[in-house]
Amino acid sequence: MPLVAPGRSSATIRGPPDAGVPMPVLSPLRTLLPALLLGLAAPASADDAAGPPTTQQVLDASQPSDWRTPDPANTLYMDLEGGRVVIELAPAFAPEHVANIRTLAREGFWNGTSLYRSHDNFVVQFGDADADEPALAKSIGSAKSALPAEFERSARGLPFHPLPDPDGWAAEVGFSDGFPAARESAEGQAWMAHCYGALGAGRGMEADSSIGAELYVVTGQSPRQLDRNITVVGRVLSGMELLSALPRGTGPLGFYETEAERTPIPSLRLASDVPEDERERIEVLRTDTATFDAYVESRRNRRDAFYKRPAGHVDLCNIAIPTRVPSDGEG
Repeated sequence: MPLVAPGRSSATIRGPPDAGVPMPVLSPLRTLLPALLLGLAAPASADDAAGPPTTQQVLDASQPSDWRTPDPANTLYMDLEGGRVVIELAPAFAPEHVANIRTLAREGFWNGTSLYRSHDNFVVQFGDADADEPALAKSIGSAKSALPAEFERSARGLPFHPLPDPDGWAAEVGFSDGFPAARESAEGQAWMAHCYGALGAGRGMEADSSIGAELYVVTGQSPRQLDRNITVVGRVLSGMELLSALPRGTGPLGFYETEAERTPIPSLRLASDVPEDERERIEVLRTDTATFDAYVESRRNRRDAFYKRPAGHVDLCNIAIPTRVPSDGEG
């Protein structure tokens, strides 16, 4: 397969180059097989009540303090014809890119652009489909036209809640303020992981060729080989079904070959620029609590009615962080 779509040179791929060997897609908790959902929802038996809690029992027992509300200044709303995609940005990992993305969003850069790539079992990508054509490219306004690569940062002082299991891609993996992350050590380098739903900044061949205008979301098997090779700027909190179900592109690397195939983006805004009564009521399970540890354990050793043999292990990208709409009076 050619590495580049027609009209795009190898220096201006503006995104992950290839998905590699196809593998099964990992879905978030809410999209598990119906049989598993039935298992989670099934009433607890006497034996269940005496044993370790199931995932559903952990979440049912959570307290308001176990949940957090995303900062509107670091939250994007991508409004599509089918609904809204909510994205949380990660300034602790990619401060320059996030600042540029905020500028682009405030100035309406993505309004009227499109999702122009859907690569099977890999990513969807969005932005200005004509970005490589100077005569047609959309102005980036007052956003910066050059940024440093932000593939990793110092782990020193970074909040980090480690998982108990080894990882094949890093010395240690866990979560940092809700984002799947990895690190060499507490004093070494840390980076965000390419898990399902991760938001990355597409680039060309040069490490510092991304500015956050062309973005992609991981919709397939977690491509961890991209870790520390592309700047990851956030992750999708809700609305993944609007992205993962898009028709696959028929061109090389999943690019759509005609404008009619693309999915228009009428609006992409910062939540802080949206009237408060129009914002999403969404909370995210905190990743630094005893409740989260119990949630992780319930995923490592599944004990609901469906599972007959607990695995005793969980990969970083298999921990789908729950979100919820707070009940009245809680948010």
